[in-house]
Amino acid sequence: MRTAGEACRHGISPWHPAALLATWFGSGRLPRAPGTWGSAAALPFAWALATAGGSRAVGWAALAAFAVGWWASAVYVRRTGADDPGEIVIDEVAGQWLTLALAPPDPLAYGVGFALFRLFDIWKPWPVRWADRHLAGGLGVMADDILAGLYGAALMAAFVHWR
Repeated sequence: MRTAGEACRHGISPWHPAALLATWFGSGRLPRAPGTWGSAAALPFAWALATAGGSRAVGWAALAAFAVGWWASAVYVRRTGADDPGEIVIDEVAGQWLTLALAPPDPLAYGVGFALFRLFDIWKPWPVRWADRHLAGGLGVMADDILAGLYGAALMAAFVHWR
């Protein structure tokens, strides 16, 4: 993985708007497990959105993060020449929010939602793995995490229902 300085030397400044969004304001540049850091960085924003606007606000934010992430990831990938650099974590933010769109702002529900999303993001069941291997560019970066988020959302709905 390239450091922020290396990324700058390879075509994008860490302060470029696409880089700031793609790395979710630098959380993807934290050492080890950038996807986990990105998912964790999404939690307080989801909580604030859910508290202010309910589940719909989190769902709409997930869709917005997907759209913005597609653009930011495409710019980042094009400028760095890397296929899916680990420091891009806006895909984790969008997928995590999608899973949490069905969760009440509650520590247990958010912990379960975090674990569910990370499970499917790492395990990559079909079609998550297919998207990860066959889609390129900004869409390729984003699609597998949205699919993992859908798996997480399905199980989150069951958790909330049976809780």
